[in-house]
Amino acid sequence: MDLDSLVASLARSDNQTAYENLKLLEAESARSNAVYRYFDTFIEMLDHDNSYVRTRAIILISANAKWDTDYKIDENITRLLRHIEDVKPITARQCIQRLPELAKHKPELREDVLTALRKVHKREYAGSMQPLIHKDIALAIKRIESYTD
Repeated sequence: MDLDSLVASLARSDNQTAYENLKLLEAESARSNAVYRYFDTFIEMLDHDNSYVRTRAIILISANAKWDTDYKIDENITRLLRHIEDVKPITARQCIQRLPELAKHKPELREDVLTALRKVHKREYAGSMQPLIHKDIALAIKRIESYTD
């Protein structure tokens, strides 16, 4: 598996290929720390104009939390948590839904994550997204609070 090519494709406009490669990278992240070496790239992707790219970054940051012995998530937690209220509701939902996984592997950040979830300003999203986001927040808080060290 050519990780360089897979990671490079994440910010390209071919969303189908990027999604397929995201799934491959996510699966590899579950097996080994091989993808962790691209962590700085994922952090940079959090600021991308394209919400799909931001979402891919959030997914891979969370998937690699268990390998984060360099405390890169700790250094960038504020940058990550701001996507709880991303302008795009799908990105916000993905962020919220991935936070329990991150908190499971980063117990030192649990309070920061819980505080951010509880302080959500209730951004107004169109249509049916608003109640879904509120449910996601409640579920994420419940899951994080259930973790014990």
